[in-house]
Amino acid sequence: MTLKTTLFGLLALALVAACAKQDISQPPVDIGDFRLGYNIVVAKNAEPVGPSRKAEPAEWEALLKEKIAAQIGRYDGERIYNIGVGVDAYALAVPGIPVVLSPKSVLVVTVNIWDDALAQKINEEPKQLIVFERLSGETVVGSGLTQSREEQMQNLTENAARLINQWLVENKVWFTPEAIAARAGLPAPPPAPAPATVPAPATAPTPAPGTTTPPPRPTTPLVDAAGDVVTLP
Repeated sequence: MTLKTTLFGLLALALVAACAKQDISQPPVDIGDFRLGYNIVVAKNAEPVGPSRKAEPAEWEALLKEKIAAQIGRYDGERIYNIGVGVDAYALAVPGIPVVLSPKSVLVVTVNIWDDALAQKINEEPKQLIVFERLSGETVVGSGLTQSREEQMQNLTENAARLINQWLVENKVWFTPEAIAARAGLPAPPPAPAPATVPAPATAPTPAPGTTTPPPRPTTPLVDAAGDVVTLP
């Protein structure tokens, strides 16, 4: 089954998974020592699928780079990773008949990530993501009726960046010191030392009821008026 056939079948479904909008003004989920380096998007092989409005490769490339930078550029670690995205296919819904025919917009991308210092790809297989438009009052009857081509592209690229970020969160083990050492062929770093424990202060025995504790004996010898050392009993 070809990619076009698969996507056309998906577009024919009335029920699609919707992506929730994420507030990128909030701190990102911690994934370890990560900083975005090169943010490369290539859309020259993107194919429109089924009835679709037309979009130029340069438009997809500019929008996806912008959304990925906004979403994934929030991490401020020290180790640099490069992301490469290929746009495989898309459909920007055209106006249809509500309920009877309300096609959905979709974007298909393939993602890879490289460890910049090692010039090494860290995901074994390319990750393909099928991105649907976010469900809203405008898209439930088909975004072809309610949104412009530019609005559809904004919606899809925002969701694509969010899903790429979610993929990184799900694989945050890639960014641990152990994973980095394994990729470089180095021994795993030693575990962090356990925190030092402070011994509890010794407590004096509690005197029995009815007894008194004698005062402490002086450590300096006592002498009387004649200069003789006095021995305490």
